[in-house]
Amino acid sequence: MNNAPSINSYIDRVTAGPGGALTDEAGVLTGDLTVATILLSDGHSARVAVQQSGSDTWYTLAGCPAPVPAGQLAAYHRDLLGRIRRGGGTRAT
Repeated sequence: MNNAPSINSYIDRVTAGPGGALTDEAGVLTGDLTVATILLSDGHSARVAVQQSGSDTWYTLAGCPAPVPAGQLAAYHRDLLGRIRRGGGTRAT
């Protein structure tokens, strides 16, 4: 029996809503963002990196590392994208 490959990261683009996404290094980022959600080696937490479109610099989303239930990284990433679309200084947790 073959097991499906494990996916340990997701990257998507999103337009942040009013109030954007809150980062540790740069404060609030707004506009078109790229969001990378990366499962850490413990398998139960994720680091989220955010960059503004056209930039080479990645920032850590405030609240990282964020707890993620086992096997739920994709669901966490989708939820996070929705929260960033709504804005309000989105944090990882």
